[in-house]
Amino acid sequence: MEPALEPNETRLQPSYRMDLRNYSEKEYNKFVKLNTVNDWSQLSWKDVGRPYEVTSFAQEKKDWEEVNHQSLPANISWQMFNKSFHEWFVKDVPAEMDKSKQNFMKSLKNFKLTETKSALGEMIRIHLWNYAHRIEDGIWDPRGKRALFEGLDLIKPRILFLGAAEGYEAMQLSSMYPGGDIVFVDYDPFCKDTRFADFPDTYPFLGVNPSTGGNKVYHKSDFETEYMVEDIRKLPFGREFDIVLSVGLLEHFPDSLKSEVVDWHSRFLKPGGYIIMTTPRAQLKSKLYYEIMADVMNHTYRELMTVEQMGLYLYENGLDILRHGYIKVHNGIVARPR
Repeated sequence: MEPALEPNETRLQPSYRMDLRNYSEKEYNKFVKLNTVNDWSQLSWKDVGRPYEVTSFAQEKKDWEEVNHQSLPANISWQMFNKSFHEWFVKDVPAEMDKSKQNFMKSLKNFKLTETKSALGEMIRIHLWNYAHRIEDGIWDPRGKRALFEGLDLIKPRILFLGAAEGYEAMQLSSMYPGGDIVFVDYDPFCKDTRFADFPDTYPFLGVNPSTGGNKVYHKSDFETEYMVEDIRKLPFGREFDIVLSVGLLEHFPDSLKSEVVDWHSRFLKPGGYIIMTTPRAQLKSKLYYEIMADVMNHTYRELMTVEQMGLYLYENGLDILRHGYIKVHNGIVARPR
């Protein structure tokens, strides 16, 4: 058994990176950009432009629509996405990289163009996934998420995570502001039964020891959690949460529905609580990533936004933005209803 990871250490696992380091000042200045807008009331869509719409879709989606002669329904698209995404999250990446290289070399020997093209695509995707998720840790990005979430006025917060998937960001928040509880919500049972259930209990979250104020390492089993399989629109809660959180939710809805998405967050929030939202960044690396990884990522409508575009959606729909910024591949905003 490997020794437990200590604060300021990092370790590569076959499927992911564990990282309990803090950013150096140089790294912080490179990867974290906060509060670039001084006055949201002065910003307009003419200033910020429109989000980038991703139009390359998974073959699984296209095949379903060809057979059924209709657009893929939202619930089925999320079921497809969650299963596909999880299959990548649990891969033994070094082994898959070796396998993909062997398959590519074998295809070259067979002189079959279609087979070679397919093998090359698989080799590119697994190498890109290795870089984005394991090496750069861009998807979970614990150091960046801590930078976005730090400094909030919270004691033992009750956290509601909308569209929770495996629940990562709520657990990171709960380690930083310990002693409360988390309610995860997702309408795909696969997220509760597989994505969250299979999230490794050995994965460490760097947080705060409430007794000393120093560092403490938490794991999934340390958090008080409830996981609900439910449509967000049918939740039975009132204004009872200190944090209402979503990650990668807003960008899946066209403009006509964005006000409703913002309202989902406001309706469950205590007075003085925090709405925390993240979306993937509009940057060249992200655009290439979603094109190359289309079969894994793109089963439904998706936009890539700048933090200014994201913030303008929230501001125009009644939120005051307390903090905003971007990290390696995500925008993040902390807000409250006006």
